[in-house]
Amino acid sequence: MQHLQKTKSPDTPESGEVIVLPPVQVRRRTPTFARRINAILQRIIPALIGLGLLVVLWQLAAINSKGFPTPLSTLDSAITLFADPFYRDGPNDMGIGWNVLASLQRVAVGFGLAAFAGIPLGFLIGRFTFFSRMFGPLIALLRPVSPLAWLPIGLLLFQKAEPASSWTIFICSIWPMVINTAEGVRRIPQDYLNVARVLQLSEWTILRRILFPAVLPAVLTGVRLSIGIAWLVIVAAEMLTGGLGIGFWIWNEWNNLNVENILIAIVIIGVVGLLLEQGLMLIARRFSWQEK
Repeated sequence: MQHLQKTKSPDTPESGEVIVLPPVQVRRRTPTFARRINAILQRIIPALIGLGLLVVLWQLAAINSKGFPTPLSTLDSAITLFADPFYRDGPNDMGIGWNVLASLQRVAVGFGLAAFAGIPLGFLIGRFTFFSRMFGPLIALLRPVSPLAWLPIGLLLFQKAEPASSWTIFICSIWPMVINTAEGVRRIPQDYLNVARVLQLSEWTILRRILFPAVLPAVLTGVRLSIGIAWLVIVAAEMLTGGLGIGFWIWNEWNNLNVENILIAIVIIGVVGLLLEQGLMLIARRFSWQEK
């Protein structure tokens, strides 16, 4: 019987010898769900602390001021108010929901007209030096004018409160769209336009294929700024013109000394403005090609 001799490798340890391997570091990964919960808590907890601080300051102001409502009394009024926000008891007595919708309708009209005129004007100013020199001084002169200064002009032109409010929104919200669009066109790399000249592209093709895709993030930034201005202006304009709307509703509640409803309206205005801005920010991020 042939016996096989077992050869020994130089790296093979002697019998009874213990090999000590270097410690292996096991990297523990936090579960995805736990990371998400942690990220949410890091956002929510500071916000709740800020809201709690606001409520405390509110309560202190109510204690030290005669006639100023407390957070609890305002909450009771809000429950009553939102129990039926769309009631109708005549043309001058409607729920808060109808007033908010009326204000949003005016904002949509004025803001839509501003976008329809301001974005093309911004393209012209940014693309052609002649238009930049023609409209630049006018924009520099009219942009700093207070929004309410335009309201009497609108009342004189239209002889009615409804078009005058939309006119005020239009003239105040057009400037951010014009300026941001023009600046976005100016920042387009010159190489893009040089290639368009080499290819002998028409001005319409340059606008559609080069300018508009490159300028779209800047346009949306101007639109986001304009919607905030439009929502600010409508409240002040409605206080002066009257009729249905959140601004007139605030003024009417002040005349009736319902301070709780005024505070509720302030919260509603803030929430609606926040939703409008966040919605446009989502759209802007959707069409942004910058590296994050």
